[in-house]
Amino acid sequence: MEKNSLNGITFYSGEQIPVELHKVRVVQKLFLNPIDERLAAIYRAGFNTFQLNTLDVFLDMLTDSGTNAMSDNQISSMLKADDAYAGSQSFYRMEAAINEVFGKKYVLPAHQGRAAENIISQAFIKKGDVIPMNYHFTTTKAHMELNGGTIFEIYTEEAIKIKSNVPFKGNIDIKKLEDLIAKYGAEKIPFIRMEASTNLIGGQPFSIANMREVRKIADKHGIIMVLDASLIGENAYFVKKREAEFKNSEIKDILLTMCDLADVVYFSSRKVSSTRGGGICTNREDLFMKMRDLVILYEGFLTYGGMSVREIEAMAVGLMETTDETVISQSPSFIEFAVNELDKKGIPVVTPSGALGCHVDAIGFLPHVPQKEYPAGALAAALFIISGCRGMERGTISSVRLENGEDLLADVELLRLAFPRRVFTLSQTKFLIDRLIWLYQNRELVGGLKFVEEPAVLRFFLGRLAPTSNWPEKLVAKFKQDFGESL
Repeated sequence: MEKNSLNGITFYSGEQIPVELHKVRVVQKLFLNPIDERLAAIYRAGFNTFQLNTLDVFLDMLTDSGTNAMSDNQISSMLKADDAYAGSQSFYRMEAAINEVFGKKYVLPAHQGRAAENIISQAFIKKGDVIPMNYHFTTTKAHMELNGGTIFEIYTEEAIKIKSNVPFKGNIDIKKLEDLIAKYGAEKIPFIRMEASTNLIGGQPFSIANMREVRKIADKHGIIMVLDASLIGENAYFVKKREAEFKNSEIKDILLTMCDLADVVYFSSRKVSSTRGGGICTNREDLFMKMRDLVILYEGFLTYGGMSVREIEAMAVGLMETTDETVISQSPSFIEFAVNELDKKGIPVVTPSGALGCHVDAIGFLPHVPQKEYPAGALAAALFIISGCRGMERGTISSVRLENGEDLLADVELLRLAFPRRVFTLSQTKFLIDRLIWLYQNRELVGGLKFVEEPAVLRFFLGRLAPTSNWPEKLVAKFKQDFGESL
């Protein structure tokens, strides 16, 4: 029998299986409610998985933001928190961790990643500016547009292909970047943004080689670079696995290499260090001073930034743990397993597997559902009904409505199934796969959705939808026929 190796663990098996590199010491009870109760729950939620009550959810795969499992060292660190409004020692421990992990001297705390985006957008963007990036994130786009900017996604051709073997689909297209600067002028570009493991196109990473090319162009034109480091640990992991130059490098050195190429680094601690909170850091005092007073105005004093000191302590430990490959490899290895198993069954998933979650192509899964009827949202609702697993729509519901009343159709329609760090077991992952296989075999039963309540901004959070037909009831009837009444 062939010997296989995965994440440093060697075992004899004919199957590649991710191994949990931790042990479970504290547990929370889960609820797998009967399907009739799940159907009622999705109606109450307006067919928006954000509106579901967690008591209705079995496996919560909505997001990895604030849902990662904290380590024993993080939890114990919270007991030594220094409860001070100003000058807290907890902040200085966090500052030291950021200095070591990101290599940045000046640190500004914020209560979460989108708060950091607000500070950066207000500090640097003026009306008429354009901001190039490898891909947008929903809150990023909103903050930049509210401050008068226009984003330009200058991704490569491979970025939005569902099936691909290109290892770095999060790269910036260098030719598009040069053309954009030539068209608008460097004076209209406050910064170039790179997102570590692009969220909306399947958690796809960028290479350090690409980041170096972007840096050269930025230096040539006197433009600063901003790095969204919320999933930088996973991006570093993919660099080690997929970029030959770094195959023998330590994760901590890869992290420093990436951050050294950026003038400003910001992050959501909910993702990068398994705690609530966020931050901004830089080695340039002039950039620090442009943002400093905005932190006091919008977040809190400079040594707490809207966070509790207990969160700050746990963040410091979590940032250090991000340099540990056994920690950051957990989500990517489980995601890779799920993607490979689904791909074997012909279920359309984004390949290669990326960070954050397994991404199912809703257009390929539900080709009979028009994009204007939100196939990714319908797929998220259908999966919840038949499994209790809560995923997130990442498609046109997460987009916007144009002035003419039409939807701005998304580049891709994805059902994102997040794998928070160290949360789900292999058996739970196999349950998800099993239910997706059944749903794919019965996909013709799933119909579309329509808005019945639609907020003007970030509608995917609070919007309410309804099915375009009685397809949910037909799906439930078929499920009961195959599985019985109880599940």
